[in-house]
Amino acid sequence: MAEAAQSESGTPGSAGAPPSGPGALPPANPKYAWARIPRQAPPKRSADERVGDFREIYSNHDEAAIRAQASRCIQCPNPLCAQACPLSNRIPEWLALTAQGQYLEAAAISRSTSNMPEICSRVCPQERLCEGACILNCRTDAVAIGAVERFINDYAFAHGAVEANAAPPSGFSVAVIGSGPGSMACADQLAQSGHAVTVFESQLIPGGLLVNGIPAFKLEKHIVERRINLLAKRGVRFELGVKVGWDVSLAHLRRNYDAVFLGVGAQRPKPLDLPGGELRGVWPALPFLIQKNVASPLVDGEPIDVAGKRVVVFGGGDTAMDCLRTALRSGAKEAVCVYRRDLANMPGSRKEYANALEEGARFEFLTNPTEIVPDGAGGIAAVRCVRMQLGAADASGRRKPAVVPGSEFTVPAEVILVAYGFDPVPFPPTSDFAGLKTDQWGGLKVDADQMTSEPGVFSGGDASRGPSLVVHAVRDGRKAAVGIDRWLARIPAR
Repeated sequence: MAEAAQSESGTPGSAGAPPSGPGALPPANPKYAWARIPRQAPPKRSADERVGDFREIYSNHDEAAIRAQASRCIQCPNPLCAQACPLSNRIPEWLALTAQGQYLEAAAISRSTSNMPEICSRVCPQERLCEGACILNCRTDAVAIGAVERFINDYAFAHGAVEANAAPPSGFSVAVIGSGPGSMACADQLAQSGHAVTVFESQLIPGGLLVNGIPAFKLEKHIVERRINLLAKRGVRFELGVKVGWDVSLAHLRRNYDAVFLGVGAQRPKPLDLPGGELRGVWPALPFLIQKNVASPLVDGEPIDVAGKRVVVFGGGDTAMDCLRTALRSGAKEAVCVYRRDLANMPGSRKEYANALEEGARFEFLTNPTEIVPDGAGGIAAVRCVRMQLGAADASGRRKPAVVPGSEFTVPAEVILVAYGFDPVPFPPTSDFAGLKTDQWGGLKVDADQMTSEPGVFSGGDASRGPSLVVHAVRDGRKAAVGIDRWLARIPAR
């Protein structure tokens, strides 16, 4: 797949000739482009082709189409899209520049509020964030914000316009624990302030869940590697294979660094409280995704083979969608999602749900598993389920599911992947990290500056908020970097 559309109009960043061809902007009042130009999805490989590999399924629009799509923005005086974006991205500004063919200028504005826009544009659920808030939804389809963000940033990389110069040294040093999106964003911001940043990662491959959790068909690994290389060029050092809290103490970090950021994520699976949950073939979602995403002998654990088998996935979030689609690419005979609410209440991305359906996944909505049936040899034969109906709303506002009497049935299964969510992994009780205050779910408590109960120690992303979106982790990392700068201003440089 081409990483970015190549220029068709001459000098990069110039408007060039008016766009032509399918989807091009007609010569009329651009204020009403939204009414004349339909939303156009990015090119997507066929389901039959894409289930045979783990490459990204989408590619970029060409220049004519991307300018036409960007021109659909009506430039609201009070842009709801920017308000709905956790990073407050300056969306109307870079849409206007893209419509004019000024892709490099548009990408520069995109990068001013996001440390990894080429990644967020691929993995963010835009339909629940910026595009979901687009005012055009009341009349027609939303502006294709995610597709434009991806195009302009891929274009900038392809044209060597993403600089990574090291800043003048500040005299301060910061330890960043973990290398997921929150840690990467924090490290990036700190490096741009001239601080000496060292990232400690327990795995031998940096990138966190961007590498080992998100399948390559959504985010190819070379894109994350490119971002890691940019950090290295900015002076960020990576210490791999170091498990902080086990191999390195907090006291050691405090002696050697002026501040610490903890972006250790949340990878402890929520328990499966179900008869038969101990049977062979029942797996948490994350080990399965890691094994299939990272083709490396460094990945621990018993191989999880789904080839030729019936796979049932518990849960309805994006992790469940990833498991279904990964199982099909790994040769599963069948991949079925069992979810206790209906589609309208399913938390997973609608785009990912549609892609899973196209690729052959099946969904059993309003269905709750009650027992895993053994096959007599220590493995799984089926999942006993019951139908559900939605009743009154619970405390969160979602309608609470209730059992439909007499509705029991079974779903054949040989492998079960549990995608009910994750909690932070606790530090060993003997570690000095264990003294940091946590909430009832084990997440680190932080203040308005993302600082924990230990002065000078900050946290963000899943480690403090619980499992959430990549864009939320990026926001936390950026916010923590600002808090760290405030903290460093109070102490003398080493």
